[in-house]
Amino acid sequence: MTLVAGIDSSTQSCKVVIRDAETGKLVRQGRASHPDGTEVHPHAWWDALQQAIAEAGGLDDVAAASVAGQQHGMVVLDEAGEVVRPALLWNDTRSAGAAADLIDDLGGGDAGRRAWVDAVGITPVASFTLTKLRWLARHEPENAARVASVCLPHDWLTWKLGGKQKLFTDRSDASGTLYWSAKTNEYRHDLLELGFGRRIAVPEVLGPTGIAGHLPNGAPLGPGAGDNAAAGLGAGALPGDVVISIGTSGTVFVSSDVSPEDPSGAVSGFADCTGRFLPIVVTLNAARVLDAAAKLLNVSHEELSRLALTAPAGADGLVLVPYLEGERTPNRPNATGAVHGLTLQTSDPAHFARAAVEGMLCALADGLDALVTHGATANRIVLVGGGARSEAVRKIAPALFGLPVLVPPPGEYVADGAARQAAWVALGGATPPQWSAETPEVYETTPVPLIREQYAQARDRVVDRPGG
Repeated sequence: MTLVAGIDSSTQSCKVVIRDAETGKLVRQGRASHPDGTEVHPHAWWDALQQAIAEAGGLDDVAAASVAGQQHGMVVLDEAGEVVRPALLWNDTRSAGAAADLIDDLGGGDAGRRAWVDAVGITPVASFTLTKLRWLARHEPENAARVASVCLPHDWLTWKLGGKQKLFTDRSDASGTLYWSAKTNEYRHDLLELGFGRRIAVPEVLGPTGIAGHLPNGAPLGPGAGDNAAAGLGAGALPGDVVISIGTSGTVFVSSDVSPEDPSGAVSGFADCTGRFLPIVVTLNAARVLDAAAKLLNVSHEELSRLALTAPAGADGLVLVPYLEGERTPNRPNATGAVHGLTLQTSDPAHFARAAVEGMLCALADGLDALVTHGATANRIVLVGGGARSEAVRKIAPALFGLPVLVPPPGEYVADGAARQAAWVALGGATPPQWSAETPEVYETTPVPLIREQYAQARDRVVDRPGG
């Protein structure tokens, strides 16, 4: 049996899966937690990776490995390869002003956003790496002066696993930096210099089966991937399958032959793991909306789900707008969450639980609408991530998405995608190995337009925090 390892270094934890390269059968696995916060020292990721590898029985017997990870995080290194400062993660919104400045740098307003889309397929928002580099240059000039190179979380971990020989990345993660174009497969060093103020080194971008180094046992390391691209590969999504992942962030994406062009910034023109494109919409607020609702009601997630299903569709007009950490799509980094329609009738835990589930799903449904508007084919939804474990989420989702919802058995789909990439590297071939997928649960119901309508009315009344 040829074994391969897939690693998912996510915002909240590190997961390692060891699978049979030919069949995909899970052999063993391990995991470890990451620190909370939007600013984390990369050494914490390395420590968690070592713990997860040990729990998974080590990597001595694997024929290849690959690392997928949270996207956009800014890891800056000095000339000696030492980390200059803790990484700013994708969900750190302090660079919102820098994002606006970068749009102004290319003409401002719609013209500036159009210029960024033409250049790299995406428009600046606080999540993307270049905005964080601009923030660093402006707010921490002493640290900025020490920076010799910049990379992403999965790049840094791959580099460490491979003995710190050379920095590599892949198309999917590079496409979320604002200084690499998925259309041309080239860095835009001029934009990197525009954002940071000077030229710095960046990782070499590898193709789908490129070799990014070797483990101590000599096994090759694949190029790795951004977490969303890896999840699509791990879930085995087919053409017309829109993957919606409910994790720390919410993501709505589909593999495509065409890169979208959306100057509004709602749909980002990322790349996937196979050489194609990955149009994607990302929200900052997803599973943690359910966490917050459960905490507020002082109930478990299971009880939150049960309560939500006892309330009527639309929660009798109670709407929760889930901008609990600001929001990325729409670009509202200074917005806060809001509750509308609170009456004596809706002032109970069941209505609030239903509003929390529906609000989170409505934000994702807005993302689905944006994908379809920009050319995506949507035949059905593949629902993954921790939030998909909620019965209420699974049953309510098709009423809002208006499509059949397939829910694969719970799994580590990002780590599985990394493992499948590793198997592709180990076994060769023109396409990734075809692993047999477990039969998903299918949920269908009649759409309820009223829920989306009342959500849209409440969403458009949300205001930003003073001074935002």
